[in-house]
Amino acid sequence: MTASTSKSDNAGNQQPSALDAIQTDAATMQRRFVRIVKKQPNGLVAFEFSVGWPDMGCELVLPEALFDEFCKKNQVEFLTEAVGEKLGENNVEY
Repeated sequence: MTASTSKSDNAGNQQPSALDAIQTDAATMQRRFVRIVKKQPNGLVAFEFSVGWPDMGCELVLPEALFDEFCKKNQVEFLTEAVGEKLGENNVEY
């Protein structure tokens, strides 16, 4: 008789990962955040966009007209500079 176990035997013994602990209810996932990083003289807007949590996002650059449309379509909440400082700055120049 062997002592091997199958994946199904171990399924009940697995510890939840840190990602499993994040609450992803519908209300949280509906929230969209924007923090403007810089407005360029040529009309480009560099900004951070996040879904659900303001501290997990990506950096994007759009022309101002498309940026305004993007924000309206996503019904974003604008984050203030104070929030940006609390979340951390990358000090990236575009």
